Amino acid sequence: MKLPALQKPDKYVGLYIFDFGDHSAVGFTAEEVAELLESEKYRDGKVYKIHKAWPDGRLELKGITAQTFQLEAGMFFYSADLESSNRDFRQLVNLAVKTAPPCRAKVHLAKYSEEKFVIALIYPAEYDDEVSSWVLDGQYKTIGATEGGTAAVQRYYDHKPQILERHQLFTKSIYQSRTGRELLDSVKLAMQR
Repeated sequence: MKLPALQKPDKYVGLYIFDFGDHSAVGFTAEEVAELLESEKYRDGKVYKIHKAWPDGRLELKGITAQTFQLEAGMFFYSADLESSNRDFRQLVNLAVKTAPPCRAKVHLAKYSEEKFVIALIYPAEYDDEVSSWVLDGQYKTIGATEGGTAAVQRYYDHKPQILERHQLFTKSIYQSRTGRELLDSVKLAMQR
């Protein structure tokens, strides 16, 4: 895969490289990659996320499967009482107000039984590393058991706990994602941003 020389490689960290087969392009957002992979023409493209960049232009990449862009991942924080769960829910929502999450996400305060409650943080799976870092950097802590991943999301949906409260989290992205014709017209450009 041949990549163009990047003038400011660090500005591409967190963005994606899309290998179209006959050429590659640098600088797609996750939303743009998801749309390309959903298209008939580009569904077989290979995707790499830029994790690190050095001033000399070297990049650390991580291959991302197309299926990842169709999944939700989550973190689930359990407690045995409603009071603790309410506190944990408010703490997570306040973290998002103080420091925007790396992607759009939803938070549920849900009840499984009289002695089992959960704070569910659910987001697009391609942001798993970033959301983990955001939670750690924000020093979000609970006292109960925790689980995460895509399988945990499916178990949560299958169990259908009673949702007591919900909140939508929004990100503050520095990049505006393109869609439709605007996105498709730009795929031949080696540098997207």
